[in-house]
Amino acid sequence: MKWLYIAAGIALCIKFLVMPNPTAELSNLAIVETIVRESGVPNAVSAIIFRNRLYDTIFEVIVFTIAIMGAQFLLANERPFCTIYQFTDQPSIVLAQLGATIAALVGIELAIRGHLSPGGGFAAGVAGGTAIGLVAITSSSQWMESIYQRWQAARWEKISVLVFIVLAAVTLAGVELPHGELGSLVSGGVVPLLNILVAIKVALGSWAAILVFIRYRGLL
Repeated sequence: MKWLYIAAGIALCIKFLVMPNPTAELSNLAIVETIVRESGVPNAVSAIIFRNRLYDTIFEVIVFTIAIMGAQFLLANERPFCTIYQFTDQPSIVLAQLGATIAALVGIELAIRGHLSPGGGFAAGVAGGTAIGLVAITSSSQWMESIYQRWQAARWEKISVLVFIVLAAVTLAGVELPHGELGSLVSGGVVPLLNILVAIKVALGSWAAILVFIRYRGLL
């Protein structure tokens, strides 16, 4: 059987090298122009994620939600870790807090303007989660937990997911908001709203995961 697998692999490589790859008679630029025109969003990547492949994006958001819930569920019965590893020297703390500030500003920028320039909701959420992680390794875990509970971040995370699913379902049903003027901040119909909702979801979900791993593992 091993030789059969090797032969199949060699045949597949030969196929890639010898046989032509048929492509549609349509230039890449024409495809991008069509996506931008139909979505009203200059960032064609965001248009594809939140319009052309919105069905896939819904389940990506759901999978991320299940992953965060799974981490909380699997570690819920474990004993909290006694030692929390954090930065203690002042230069590292200052640099981490500066990086957190920059990451937070980048996350806000990507969430608001992700439909106009490179970036989007997922990138914005990752930047926000990075900012939270940098704050977590320089601050008290009890303080981070109290802030999380005070602002009811878990509830807002769930609300953002539900609103995203509702807006996505309405969009898939064929109901779209006005696109507005191409290139303006208020344009692209529902795409900017979906961008912001995904950013909130990913950032708050990352916050929940960070708190869980700090509490039960002592580090990120």
